[in-house]
Amino acid sequence: MKILFSFVPNNEIQKDLIEQFPDASFSFRRLSEAGELVSEAEIFVTYGEDLTEENILGFHRLKWIMVVSAGLEKMPFEQIKERNILVTNARGIHAIPMSEFAFGFMLQYSKRFAEMHDQQKEQKWNRNLPLKELYNSTLLILGTGAIGTETARIAQAFGMKTEGVNSDGRAIEHFDQTYPIDRLNKPLPNADYILSFLPSTEETKHLLQSEHFHLMKESAVFINMGRGSLVSMEVLLNALRAKEIAYAMLDVMEEEPLPADHPLWNQANITITPHLSSISSEYIPRALTIFKRNLHAYLNGEDHFQNIIDLNRGY
Repeated sequence: MKILFSFVPNNEIQKDLIEQFPDASFSFRRLSEAGELVSEAEIFVTYGEDLTEENILGFHRLKWIMVVSAGLEKMPFEQIKERNILVTNARGIHAIPMSEFAFGFMLQYSKRFAEMHDQQKEQKWNRNLPLKELYNSTLLILGTGAIGTETARIAQAFGMKTEGVNSDGRAIEHFDQTYPIDRLNKPLPNADYILSFLPSTEETKHLLQSEHFHLMKESAVFINMGRGSLVSMEVLLNALRAKEIAYAMLDVMEEEPLPADHPLWNQANITITPHLSSISSEYIPRALTIFKRNLHAYLNGEDHFQNIIDLNRGY
């Protein structure tokens, strides 16, 4: 059985895979350099951005795709459905790095760390910065999956009030209150921080409109760490310029990389990071732990795989 990776993990990880699965033949190379390995591969392991409607036709024996990320919006699902190919992903592995990153954002804003760093460079001693506390503030999390739940857990340790939005309003551990996505307007006026981890789907694309920013507090901070398609940059810019919210912090953009001439770069009340909140030295080891667990099941003819993707819903 041949397994093709379209990325090259370090030698230690490769050795571990080969030793654990001696009956499998592993190849590690970019898809553009894989040649005949594509037509022979039964299992394909990818970040999910290199498989297209055209090149999937070259996978004549493909039965399973493992995506070592959570995002699947670039996958050719129509072709995958036609061939009934199993798809799994690495959902859940981002909970630790992304929740830590979220608190880095919130603490940077509330404690003014960026301004303190600027003052240091200017050799300026100023103790009059308006510092705030996270304690007793309300954090509204859009998306109550593994990342949202871990973030809510930590938020409760800070003494924050935690509210969440998911598809049906079901109760989730570590959330004081949850709402269905069609009642999003209800919690918005009370939130001090609005933090999104939502994936990109037909339901979430441009979910946030001008009316939602009108409902937010003028002191609210909007943070997007899910997908940039959640809100159009025009809508967000208008809200920031009109000071309908105090600040925005974006790790994801509607267009990536953000063009050098985009007005967001020069907007004063915003922090931009280049879609790296999930990056961690533990990323690949955690993703491949899921892969190895599923590979054991696959080789044993079992069907209880972790993180199976619903091909109709795309997640």
